[in-house]
This record gives sequence, structure tokens and C-alpha cells, in this order.
Amino acid sequence: MLILKKGNQVKIIAGKDKGKTGEILEINRKSNLVKIKSINLVKKHQKPTKENKGGIISKESFIHQSNVKSLETKKKEKKEKSKK
Repeated sequence: MLILKKGNQVKIIAGKDKGKTGEILEINRKSNLVKIKSINLVKKHQKPTKENKGGIISKESFIHQSNVKSLETKKKEKKEKSKK
């Protein structure tokens, strides 16, 4: 079982952003989705409001957790091997 936490570094192993790495911003455990910084960017049309100008913005979208690989475990394994 892959343990993912907010702030962990992960690598994308499938999809349009394959090979890229990023930091986990948000996790939806109910539907097994994660949102990763600057990965899976989608265009969103936004209406202008008093606070926001509006227009087309790019924002991160969720990606399934089976398409990511944690890089944190590799670091832990290397530390454990060096201690032995």
C-alpha cells in the first residue's frame, strides 16, 4: 500500500505528465485522487466578479493515486541502508 501525505514528493508514472515530479497539494481519500503542484493543468473559464478579473485560468486537477509513485520511500530506504 502506497502511503501518500500532503507535502510529499511524487513522480508521475502514467498519463500526459509522465516522468514529471511534484509536491502533493491535496488528497481525496474517498475517491483515491491526489492534486499535485503544476501537474495535470486544465483551463478553467472564470466569470468576472468584484474580486477577480475573470477570463481563462490554468489550475491543477486531480489525478488517480495509482498513477503516482512516492519518492519519499526511496530516501528512507537509502538512509536505512547507510545506517547498517
